[in-house]
Amino acid sequence: MKQLRLVALVATLQLASFASAEPVHVGLDVLAERKFDLLQGKRVAVVTNHTGLNSAGVHMIPLLIENKIQLVKLFSPEHGLYGAKDEKVGDATDEKTGLPVFSLYGKTRKPTAEQLAGVDVLVFDIQDIGTRFYTYISTMGLCMEACAENKVKFVVLDRPNPIGGVRVDGAINDEKHSGFTAYRKLPLVHGMTVGELARLFNAEFNIHCDLEVVQMNGWKRSMYWEETGVKWVNPSPNMRSPTEAILYPAIGQLEATNLSVGRGTDTPFERIGAPFIDARQLADALTKLNLPGITFEVVPPFTPHNTPHVYNDRQVNGIAIRLTDRAAFEPALTGMAMAWTLHKLYPDQWEWQKVRSLMQNDEVVDALFKLDDPKKAGMLFEKQIEAWKSVRAKYLMYKD
Repeated sequence: MKQLRLVALVATLQLASFASAEPVHVGLDVLAERKFDLLQGKRVAVVTNHTGLNSAGVHMIPLLIENKIQLVKLFSPEHGLYGAKDEKVGDATDEKTGLPVFSLYGKTRKPTAEQLAGVDVLVFDIQDIGTRFYTYISTMGLCMEACAENKVKFVVLDRPNPIGGVRVDGAINDEKHSGFTAYRKLPLVHGMTVGELARLFNAEFNIHCDLEVVQMNGWKRSMYWEETGVKWVNPSPNMRSPTEAILYPAIGQLEATNLSVGRGTDTPFERIGAPFIDARQLADALTKLNLPGITFEVVPPFTPHNTPHVYNDRQVNGIAIRLTDRAAFEPALTGMAMAWTLHKLYPDQWEWQKVRSLMQNDEVVDALFKLDDPKKAGMLFEKQIEAWKSVRAKYLMYKD
């Protein structure tokens, strides 16, 4: 009982220290403090969604208009300008401002010369979650390319990485897998902010646009989300908490297969399921691996609803993934160990070949399923990560 009281006291003190810390000022706050100097007298377009808020919860679009910035066009990423859609999105007119909204998740994913005509500056302000196949960073990279081609200045308003800026994890994707879920060659978990990534993209991928990053004030690489003081806003319909963002690079690796990852339930990326799974068998097999920072529990059969993904309106058997230690958790290893275990238990039912789509490194995938122990999976990409860290280091803007 004394030990439980001590744990509770420590947790209370930690939360109190988070609450009393000076809140992080995101790039939008900093630009506002500078009286929007980069945008004065310019014809401005923005790439944003519902996450483009300042620390007071005010969205960047009315904020720019209120400050007499000449806003001429809007661009929206996957899920649309207000982050509510889980489907392809068409061009539209914004009802609140009357401005045209060009979708970058519809007919085109890269702004065209015609769309950028009459634009001096394109501003990017979207909350990312730190995982290679989350598409907002691909949208950013494609916008940078368009700006370089059309001589438009590109400004990134930086935001925290919700899964931290310390851990770098997972294999580098093959060139053949590069695309909208892998903008050029990146590790699964990059450990960078969007501003830092923009600097890396610009130099390492030879984009060479006229780039300016408005840095945050007060963010440190080691911060967890609640330490930032920034309000959590779901970056997409199925990313509903910082915990889900942390789990996403692990569970998301499995999503292209015939496995539910919880989309269409109350806890996406906190559970997996399929009709062919024996939940107790799977939970026990994963528990025996003793993976760091994570536990696995049997849950009652569940039925995903209102999702275009696998098993919509079909009952599945599954398990819950519980995060117990954020610092110890290894997302790449966890996802790969789950894949190895599913393949071992259900070789004829689980479509393991499709895991290549989001693991995105064929050599590593092939080697994974030949291992006698999935906890050795980290060795498969160790050298890749070390080499990439040396490149990444040149573009980091914040300290631990």
